[in-house]
Amino acid sequence: MDGNCTSSDDARISKPDFSDIERKPAVYILASKRNGTLYVGVTSNLIKRVWEHKSDLVGGFTRKYGVHRLVYYEIFDAMPEAISREKQMKRWHRAWKLRVIEEMNPTWRDLWEDFDAGD
Repeated sequence: MDGNCTSSDDARISKPDFSDIERKPAVYILASKRNGTLYVGVTSNLIKRVWEHKSDLVGGFTRKYGVHRLVYYEIFDAMPEAISREKQMKRWHRAWKLRVIEEMNPTWRDLWEDFDAGD
């Protein structure tokens, strides 16, 4: 690994409450199923963007391959940091992405359920 996927990255990640998540830039990974097709994205509103993916309002890759399960996310204070992290993660080998998913979400549960229940 090139050192870009380490536990020291966790120091940059804040763990907000759900009310804060709508207003913070985020990097996220969607999956079609456990160990399935992955999609890495960045957004200024995680809840809205994941809802758009799940509702197939976003054309392209996620709709074509049924990639709707939120399995990982990181929240940032500023969009440039989030964009940088997204670009970094898109260059990662698949195994590195699987590792960070399993560190945060070992059962690959759809994390969207946490936000959806908060409505």
